Amino acid sequence: MTQTTTFIIGGSSGMGLASARILVERGEHVTLVGSSKDKLQAAQADLGEAVETLQADLRDTAHVSRLIQAIDATPRHITGLINAAGTFTPQPFLDHDAQDYDSYMDLNRATFFATQAVARNMVKHGSGAIVNIGSMWAKQAIKATPSSAYSMAKAGLHSLTQHLAMELAPHNIRVNAVSPAVVVTPIYGAFINPDEIEATLTDGFDSFHPIGRVGQAQDVAETVVHLLSDRATWVTGAIWDVDGGVMAGVA
Repeated sequence: MTQTTTFIIGGSSGMGLASARILVERGEHVTLVGSSKDKLQAAQADLGEAVETLQADLRDTAHVSRLIQAIDATPRHITGLINAAGTFTPQPFLDHDAQDYDSYMDLNRATFFATQAVARNMVKHGSGAIVNIGSMWAKQAIKATPSSAYSMAKAGLHSLTQHLAMELAPHNIRVNAVSPAVVVTPIYGAFINPDEIEATLTDGFDSFHPIGRVGQAQDVAETVVHLLSDRATWVTGAIWDVDGGVMAGVA
């Protein structure tokens, strides 16, 4: 019997790691992909033997090529893929330079081709489910957090979700996305002291969400894992708002 795994790209922290924890608790094998060796080792030590790790910097084309080779070589059926890698540094449109822009688009390029490799595996084995972690910013501009390049990249990921859902459905592969609002994750460490992320987000954005609080990684991970599961077998091409009610309207 072929062994299975769920690949989580960007799985060493935040929503990816929270999703991995749920899957491992349910007895599933996961393969975590991340750029930080230390974070990957910590995640593996925390989650145990059901976890394999692959180190890859998605902005480095050589690393991406090695990741794709590893995906192609795996003897396991990749039943699930979570694309959770991301970066976020709010910056006015007029202040963006080429390096800022490329930091987002390089991630999308890597996501595209890594997902292609995973899809080949799923086609070979006859089934699979993919969940992309998009963003509310791809749907709604927020004056307090100018994010043109980030939002452009995430909007592209939303669009990719729908196109892949159409193309891969004949192969029994479902593709969905979640669209979170403000969630307490290390991604904000690019411009907030890591020790102050939760307090800063809570103070600044609790009231932004109609439900009254910012999200936690677990909030999003529960939905991600649901979309991967057999409980969502008639859901594909969906982009689910997991945002504390933000997209429902303006308070």
